[in-house]
Amino acid sequence: MEPLGVNPNQVDVWSLPSWAQCEPGTPPTLPPQPTPTHPTPPFTVDIDINNKICLWSGDITRLNADGIVHSTNETLNDRNPLSERLLAKAGPELKNELFSNIRYCKTGDVVVTDGYQLSARYIIHTVGPRYNIKYQTAAETALHACYRRTLQSVVERRMKVVALCVINSVRRGYPPDQGAHIALRTIRRFLEHWGSQLERVVLVTESIDISIYQLLMPLYFPRSSQEQQCGSYLLPLDLGDKYGEPVIPDRQIRIIDNPQHKYEDLDDSAELAWQLQPGETVGTHAFTRMEEDVDKQRLLGGQPAYATADPTTASLTSDLQHKQRYERLLRRAKSEDLSEVSGIGCLYQCGTDKLGRPVVIFIGKWFKFTEINLDKALLYLIYLLDPLVRGDYVIIYFHTITDTCNHPSLTWIRQVYDVLEYKYKKNLKAFYIVHPTLWTKIMTWWFTTFMAPQIKHKVHSIPGVEYLYDIIDPDQLEIPAYITEHDMTVNGLRYYKPGSAS
Repeated sequence: MEPLGVNPNQVDVWSLPSWAQCEPGTPPTLPPQPTPTHPTPPFTVDIDINNKICLWSGDITRLNADGIVHSTNETLNDRNPLSERLLAKAGPELKNELFSNIRYCKTGDVVVTDGYQLSARYIIHTVGPRYNIKYQTAAETALHACYRRTLQSVVERRMKVVALCVINSVRRGYPPDQGAHIALRTIRRFLEHWGSQLERVVLVTESIDISIYQLLMPLYFPRSSQEQQCGSYLLPLDLGDKYGEPVIPDRQIRIIDNPQHKYEDLDDSAELAWQLQPGETVGTHAFTRMEEDVDKQRLLGGQPAYATADPTTASLTSDLQHKQRYERLLRRAKSEDLSEVSGIGCLYQCGTDKLGRPVVIFIGKWFKFTEINLDKALLYLIYLLDPLVRGDYVIIYFHTITDTCNHPSLTWIRQVYDVLEYKYKKNLKAFYIVHPTLWTKIMTWWFTTFMAPQIKHKVHSIPGVEYLYDIIDPDQLEIPAYITEHDMTVNGLRYYKPGSAS
């Protein structure tokens, strides 16, 4: 029986183990002879900070923190499980304040209300950004602002304990792993500067995010010299400024206060000179030829016609060689007998998604990497996808009950990726990994970070089949029975309703 006045559903934040109390796990596996991204570890072991932060997966509304964070939309009426749960538990007074008095909160900003009937004294409402690869830096800056302004509000109101939810949302298109990097580095930098004014920060994650944070926490909050050293290799190159805010080099333009003054060091004042090389005439620059998405084409593996030292020979020769190689493989794919690969059934098209885009299914368990003819596997991939990738398409990879013999090497994946034409990367709109394991998440993060960053925002890991129903109708999804049986064993029946993801 609980003592009088104690809510049995309430969770005491001081009962949760701090990050320092959690035993360091096995350090991530590095590739053979890795090259460090950073010459020295960007984040060092700090016991005081590690004692202030903890990672917890559960219902944030149950915590008795001084303040809890609520991620919502601009009009404060977002329909997601967290918002609905919070509004219901806080009572009608909160709804009245939000919808009658406050009404609006812009992206990247925060508003603070009382906690009303919740255990928390305050609720900090913030609006995460929508993600678009064309405006990636703007989205990163806005998400950083959400976390930083949230923590600033905590300090201003002299709260000592705050529970932070994951502010970025898959429903707004934000890649979960990229959002986790922004969150962790912003929190770490804030604690480095103002940690003395906080006693505990609880990172509260849903089940879909917990594995990502478990992977990345040791890099930003290392507990041992091994974890600290891993940060030199696995953390992204861009970690923002001293507060974790994204840095935009193009805005770092020096303004001379005296027009007659000349700097002796001209390197800093000529940061943008590369855009128009001295030898280029206006008529040969890409802008005058109105090339479409030149930077995007470079990112996705295509080669702009003007790139490299000799724009009239080297670039065109490279493009031509790549195109000729692909066309040779396509001719072979159409002429050779590929029945030994097609008969396996590990790769096939099944229906279309809700936007009419063809969906390609890949069954990991049936792909025997150590036994299959890899040359013919590549030819069959080209044979199946070439007519589909002329427009938008989606790939769903089922990692369900795979073994080590089903895991292709990163070297082979990179070779396949390099062979495929620009249209494959450009028109791929989403790549879903269903039933991922820790190994899958590590390998996916490594590949999309260091080998294929241009498709990183398109790759999503989801824990169950029913999460796919937001993008594809069930009657359009044809998958082996063992996958649905495993899914029901792991997740149960009707564990997810379309449209309810947060």
